[in-house]
Amino acid sequence: MTPTRSLRSVDYGLLFGTRSVRLFAYGFLSVALALYLVAAGLSEAQVGWLLSLTLLGDTAVSLWLTTHADRLGRRRMLLAGAGLMVLAGVVFAATRDFWVLLAAAIVGVISPSGNEVGPFLAIEQAALAQTVPAEQRTATFARYNLAGSLATAAGALAGGALAQAGQGFGLTALASYRLIVWGYALAGGLLALLFTRLSPAIEAASEPAANGPGAWFGLAHSRPVVARLAGLFMLDAFAGGFVVQSLLAYWLYTRFNPDPAVLGVIFFGANLLAGLSALSAAWLARKIGLVNTMVFTHLPSNILLMLVPLMPTLPLALAVLLLRFSISQMDVPTRQSYVMAVVPPTERSAASGVTGVVRTIGAALAPVFAGSLLEQPSLLGVPFFIAGGLKIVYDLALYRGFRSLRPPEEV
Repeated sequence: MTPTRSLRSVDYGLLFGTRSVRLFAYGFLSVALALYLVAAGLSEAQVGWLLSLTLLGDTAVSLWLTTHADRLGRRRMLLAGAGLMVLAGVVFAATRDFWVLLAAAIVGVISPSGNEVGPFLAIEQAALAQTVPAEQRTATFARYNLAGSLATAAGALAGGALAQAGQGFGLTALASYRLIVWGYALAGGLLALLFTRLSPAIEAASEPAANGPGAWFGLAHSRPVVARLAGLFMLDAFAGGFVVQSLLAYWLYTRFNPDPAVLGVIFFGANLLAGLSALSAAWLARKIGLVNTMVFTHLPSNILLMLVPLMPTLPLALAVLLLRFSISQMDVPTRQSYVMAVVPPTERSAASGVTGVVRTIGAALAPVFAGSLLEQPSLLGVPFFIAGGLKIVYDLALYRGFRSLRPPEEV
């Protein structure tokens, strides 16, 4: 086995820092993005199309960057992603023209969900995975996800508070939301600055070998298992795309009419709970295994998701929603750790990139349908039922297909 390369402690801290800056920006934007686009004159259907094409455009860029990162340089690809994040933020803030926004959405990196998009996650995870023993990998990813969830929560709180404060000082709703979009672009610039401080120690420990016959997007030995996982992850992400954070914020606003600051507080709490649950996931995975943790925590969260639109008041809807967030993300560090465990070290960036990209594709397809449903008052709850039902199908298929394929630390 190729020896691993240790990261400098400053690199380790920087990777957690870049994760935090990025997820703060994603959470900051997600509370206001759909509201901003509607205030800018777009219809709900146009917003759905724009959010879908935002994610679809991101997939092609991310696929190329992540599957070439181990060969062309991880830091170089991270910097390219940060530049595309700045581009998307600037264009979204500067124009209300749908077609210009659409072009920026396709080319740039922008998150409508509050979750990871772009090449960042795959490359950072590959760098982190080469630094820790297998038995510590899930706990490291849990802390990494906790940092992101806390940052997303803080970003959502800050975004809602800024919009509320701007309107309190006399700005129109559109102008207050535009401030948030400009803030997203600035965060992309800060992210690029931090990436320049990373050392060569983050690069792949050896030259990727997945270039021969049968190679597929930088994958050779792990191609069959990654292909199977990718199909399932796409289904899960497609289901989740019906209730991305931007659309969920819009649903709450339409159904119960809370102030923007209240929306920020709601998603602050939701993301805080999600992040804390990641630490529990690492402990539970040591007890029952990665696949069991993914499935047995995900199933009840999906049932709770389907109960949200049945709640008659905002407090009840929030209670169910927050309970769901307290367990819904426990599969994230375990899923990431599982992918890193079942592929060779030299294919980790590519494997994480491919599975991440198909998740983005799946998530990108759903907002088109969700936006159309949200235009009909009688169908406001349908996206929740579709999302929960499809996620249950994913859980059962994952358990059936992978319960016998254990990572090395569980054998």
